[in-house]
Amino acid sequence: MATLQPVLLSGGSGTRLWPLSREAYPKQFLPLAGDATMLQATWRRVAALTDAAPIVVAGEDHRFLVAEQLRQIGAPTPAILLEPVGRNTAPAIAAAALQAMANGEDPLLLVLPSDHVVRDEAAFHAAVRAAMPAAADGMLVTFGIVPTAAETGFGYIQAAPGDGVRPVVRFVEKPDAATAQAYLQAGGYYWNSGMFLLRASRYLDELQRFRPDIVATVRAAFAAASRDGDFIRLDKAAFAACPSDSIDYAVMEKTDAAGVLPVEIGWNDVGSWAALWAVSEQDTDGNAHHGDVIAIDSRNSYAYARRLVALVGVEDLVVVETDDAVLVARKDKVQQVKDVVARLKADARTQAVLHREVHRPWGSYDSVDVGERFQVKRIKVKPGARLSLQSHARRAEHWVVVRGIARVTRDNDVFDLYPNQSTYIPIGAKHRLENPGHEPLELIEVQSGDYLGEDDIVRYEDVYGRS
Repeated sequence: MATLQPVLLSGGSGTRLWPLSREAYPKQFLPLAGDATMLQATWRRVAALTDAAPIVVAGEDHRFLVAEQLRQIGAPTPAILLEPVGRNTAPAIAAAALQAMANGEDPLLLVLPSDHVVRDEAAFHAAVRAAMPAAADGMLVTFGIVPTAAETGFGYIQAAPGDGVRPVVRFVEKPDAATAQAYLQAGGYYWNSGMFLLRASRYLDELQRFRPDIVATVRAAFAAASRDGDFIRLDKAAFAACPSDSIDYAVMEKTDAAGVLPVEIGWNDVGSWAALWAVSEQDTDGNAHHGDVIAIDSRNSYAYARRLVALVGVEDLVVVETDDAVLVARKDKVQQVKDVVARLKADARTQAVLHREVHRPWGSYDSVDVGERFQVKRIKVKPGARLSLQSHARRAEHWVVVRGIARVTRDNDVFDLYPNQSTYIPIGAKHRLENPGHEPLELIEVQSGDYLGEDDIVRYEDVYGRS
């Protein structure tokens, strides 16, 4: 049997789970359905099936999040393919296929979105093993979820009669309620999970048949890719020229080799707050919550809290509280959260993209207070990490160490600071902060000046390749 090569797709932005999921830190990096993040849970789910290290397809801005989260759970070092721009799943999987075949092998690609919940891992493992012979013989297998309700939020797959992997009759777009109910009653229709098992070369052959333009541009982007450790940066110009298309439209709906294996694995794509409520543990009144929540005379509601949140006399409500935003919505209206994100983007508000705490390769910073001509940040630097050597044209900075050791470069001086010690970085001074210790460094930064934007920065050296 051919090698099983996991491919984790991690390019989504998860706008329907705003304000917790944001463009710079989307839902696959959040622990929404357990202690592990959704990316970590996806890898753990597949790790028992193969010894191969994962191939992860992600955006450039998320590269360090992917690497760090997989490192935290002891995953084998992944190959991380970086998309300079999003081009949907057909090009992403093509790039993964080329990477999987780069050493002369032709494995079976197990393509998994990194932001789904699968409750029955044993059934998932059994399904993958059951589908492997068909995929090895050249079938492009998708996993169809046995429907439990007349869902209108999913596409459907009509399967031919039979057992095990059987031919696909047709793919159906998201139906209206009456059509979904008819599918449920008729049987033979399954939710389209977006999970696939297919031989790398077979997928490229079929993509070449129907979308040779995609194959050509992805091959060019892969051939011209730059490699930086575990990161494989697809060439920006070539990949940007690639048409955007899904694997469903580009291949699966056209090929005569499409097969589907119906599965019951406790699957949920967690595509909304209502979906997250459905997969969360609920009390006797149907309430689910995360954090410090008190529910009195309330039913069938979901609350996510950083501070104390109290629900009193409410029903079918979603309340999500973060450091800089609060969402209150009826549970049957949560799909409209994407419209909130669209409004925020139209108004150029940072809450569409960033949390108040912003993660960086070296750690994170949290803007705890801001006013006219000043900003206060809490900065955390990982052990052994260093920020870029930089300067600012319009702001000065005061640093106070709270925990750990700070090694400071300020123009020609290099010195260490310890807890309760501080220093001053004048406007225009070249400076760098690093953590030479074995524990996290935490400090308070007070910025002062007539402009405090993140774009007031000139980088002279950066170990993370930023300009």
